[in-house]
Amino acid sequence: MRAVPFSLDPAVVREVDARLDGVVRDERVAVPLAVESGSRAWGFPSPDSDYDCRFVYVRAEADYLDPWPRRDVVETPLDAVLDVNGWDLLKAVRLLVKGNATVLEWARSPIVYRADDAFRAELLALAERVVDRDALRRHYLHVGLGQRDRWWAGSEVPLKKVFYALRPTATLRWLRVRPGDVVPPMDLAALLAEGEAPSGVVRAASALVARKAVTRETGSGPVPGPLAAFVARGGCAVLPCGGRAVRRGRAEGRRGQGRAHARTGRRSLTHRGAVGAVARRASIASSTAARSNCSA
Repeated sequence: MRAVPFSLDPAVVREVDARLDGVVRDERVAVPLAVESGSRAWGFPSPDSDYDCRFVYVRAEADYLDPWPRRDVVETPLDAVLDVNGWDLLKAVRLLVKGNATVLEWARSPIVYRADDAFRAELLALAERVVDRDALRRHYLHVGLGQRDRWWAGSEVPLKKVFYALRPTATLRWLRVRPGDVVPPMDLAALLAEGEAPSGVVRAASALVARKAVTRETGSGPVPGPLAAFVARGGCAVLPCGGRAVRRGRAEGRRGQGRAHARTGRRSLTHRGAVGAVARRASIASSTAARSNCSA
C-alpha cells in the first residue's frame, strides 16, 4: 500500500524512500509500515513544515532470540527537512497494549510511504481489542491542557500551538460521541466531522488551517474565539472544574478504575492471540526481506 498526496515535495519523498531502503539494507529488517506523522498527516501543515516519517520494523527471528538484544529504535540523521525514525515491532506492540496514542496515530495516518495491507489491518484490529479508551482520554487530556496552559497565556499564540491544543480536544470529543470506537482518525478535519463538532468550530478551524498553509511555522496570532471556547469546554468535560463536578469526576474515576482492573484480566487472555497475528504477519515480511538481502 502507498498513499502519498501530490502536495508532498517529490524530491523529499524520494529521499524518504531512500532512507527507508537504507534502513532495510543496513539493519537487515523488514518495514511493514512507514507513514507520515506530524502536521502534514494531522492536516495543518505550513509551507516550511518538515517531514516526519515514522516506521515499524521487524528483525529476523534469530535477532529476537539473541541474549544481547539490539536497540528497539532505529534513527536516521536529523536535518532541517527530514526526521525519519522507527520502532521495533515489539516496542510498538507493547506500547499499543498500554494505550499509547502514538502507535494508533501511525496506524491511522492518511499519508503512507509503504505498508503491508494485512499487517496494518491486523495492527488496527489489535488496537480495537486491547486499547483502553480511558488511557487514551488521559493521554489527550494531558497533551491538550499542557499545550493550552503553556502557550495560550498571551494575546499572540504560535499557530501550531493552537492546533496542538485543538486536535487533542477534538479527539476527546470524538471519544465521547463515539463510545463504541477506539481508534480515532489522525486528520483534524475528520476528527471534527466524525466528532460532530459545532459548525462554528469547524469553520474557525478551517480558516486557521488555510492561514497556516501560507504562514511559516513561526507564525502567530490570536486564538479564534470559537476555538478557545471549544478547547475550554472540551477540557472541563473530561477534567471536572469544581464543586459537584469534582465529586462526580472522582466517583466516575473510581468506577473507571474498577472497570479497568476487570478489563485487564480479560485483555491479558485475549490480546496474546491478536499480538501473535500481527507478529506472524511481520515475520512473513521479515523472512521475505531476509531472503532478498541474501540474494542481493
